Amino acid sequence: MGKNNEEKTKVSNVSDFIIKRLASWGITRIFGYPGDGINGILGAMSRSMEGIKFTQVRHEEMAALMACAHAKFTGEVGVCLATSGPGAIHLLNGLYDAKLDHQPVVAIIGQTARMAIGGHYQQEVDLVSLFKDVAHEYVHMASDASQVRHLIDRAIRIARAERTVTCVIIPNDVQTMDAIENPPHEHYSVHTGIGHPSSYIIPTDEALEKAAHILNVGNKVGILIGAGAMKAADEVIKVANLLNAGVAKALLGKTALPDDLSFVTGPIGFFGSTATEFMMKECDTLLMIGTSFPYAEFLPEEGQARAVQIDIDGRMLSLRYPVEVNLLGDSKQTLQRLIPLLHQKNAREWRQKIEEKIQQWNQEQQVLALRESKLLNPQFVFTALSPMLPDNCILTADSGSTASWYARELKIRDGMMASLSGTLATMGCAVPYAIAAKFAFPERTVIAFAGDGAMQMNGNLELLTISKYWQSWAKPNIIICVLNNRDLNMVTWEQRMMEGDPKFETTQVTPDFDYAAYATSLGFLGIRVDSPDQVSDAWQQALSADRPVLIEAITDPEISPFPDHVLMKKSQNLAAAVAKGDNAPLENTGHILQVSIEAQLNADR
Repeated sequence: MGKNNEEKTKVSNVSDFIIKRLASWGITRIFGYPGDGINGILGAMSRSMEGIKFTQVRHEEMAALMACAHAKFTGEVGVCLATSGPGAIHLLNGLYDAKLDHQPVVAIIGQTARMAIGGHYQQEVDLVSLFKDVAHEYVHMASDASQVRHLIDRAIRIARAERTVTCVIIPNDVQTMDAIENPPHEHYSVHTGIGHPSSYIIPTDEALEKAAHILNVGNKVGILIGAGAMKAADEVIKVANLLNAGVAKALLGKTALPDDLSFVTGPIGFFGSTATEFMMKECDTLLMIGTSFPYAEFLPEEGQARAVQIDIDGRMLSLRYPVEVNLLGDSKQTLQRLIPLLHQKNAREWRQKIEEKIQQWNQEQQVLALRESKLLNPQFVFTALSPMLPDNCILTADSGSTASWYARELKIRDGMMASLSGTLATMGCAVPYAIAAKFAFPERTVIAFAGDGAMQMNGNLELLTISKYWQSWAKPNIIICVLNNRDLNMVTWEQRMMEGDPKFETTQVTPDFDYAAYATSLGFLGIRVDSPDQVSDAWQQALSADRPVLIEAITDPEISPFPDHVLMKKSQNLAAAVAKGDNAPLENTGHILQVSIEAQLNADR
């Protein structure tokens, strides 16, 4: 036997090697759905002793969303698996969620046999072209067994290093080829290894000094943090106290700081607090840390504030606001080097004003949560739970009205985790996110919040996934809270607020469905609440249950998920909706907003 043939020693088939290599990278779980385009890989998983677990979902989109959530909650690379053609196509929405929220996810997908490619074969899709956008950093198809090692290695390394989506396509005939664990030592061969880099990025001393000068001379400093500040809580607190600044949190940075700190103004944007709005309108200096919050109208006006930004991705610097000093680097390490250069500000007037606005906001929300409505006030469902949240619980929320109540009413304490689909804002993420969180942390309480639209889109099906796996978890404490208002509520209010149109019943009303009864049929504890005096007891039952729980809250769709100070800016459009026969903006908004709408109506007459 020649030297090259000895180096090509056949150790197993390609699929066995893929599972072994993934395990060597520390991958412990794959989310997916079977299909004949990946039968070789599934067979290898069934034979494997590597300890990688397979989670069978109900739809491949859910596999990708779970892989994204796994990455968010663990910091590890998420992996999803799908067959060729239709299965691969189904992955895309969840993968875009990961890409846009900068999460490391590797998609491994099947393809028809190589000899059939280009022959309009059944389920044949040009997968490289299809995935070229979502996995633009790295998408490749194996055409030979000797490629597989470097394809897997590079996909995982690039996903982790670039915090993005990568994709490896394995034709089904390649999956069962004899593996070449060590490529031949010859021209054209590629020899990759395993291991993530341990270094970090920090800005130059010159840049840090310039940033410190701007922050030191500012009189009214506002800080905005996002997901990039998640591991820098201690440093953010030190900076805020040195500068006597307030700190607002973008939606993906909700758990970056606990809400019981007196200077945390809470959310920003359409779901934001009046305290945050005050800080952004009045600050003369803005420090942004690990955030790409997109809505310019909620940031200081251009020219109002001098700005410093910290981000590990240079492409995101000076993107949302003209920044005077851009600090390219890891948030924690950058702040640690910036802190010694900052001066303690002695004047507390600015901080005191911010703290007063925070207290005022919290008091107003408590009153609004108790306001009467035709059906159950959705805000109260969240405010009643907030003080009852277990230590170290994990929260997930869907896109839509639930995201607003989640952002505004759930007060985060140290040790909690929470997330949602931030940039893509896709419907149907809450339940798969919760499932991934429960697999990653089976001993923690996980609570998901979803609207009836999201549950009908895919959440109901993923309750089957919970029913399949919950008895394998260390603790069964997973709770799904469904706001059942028979309305696609966020869009209804956007129609009123953005377009001045009344609710369009044809598009907005959802079919009636008994979520609690359905959950009960699956072995859950199903609880249905439709009045305020039932809410606290329902949460207590759910938190102490010995099985998964679904709480169905019959809530009022005419209570706006947008806070009144945001609606005020759109009073002209709301008045137009009222003039067209939609009275909800008058009947279920705050007194000041009602007066504003009525004044606008009178002006238009």
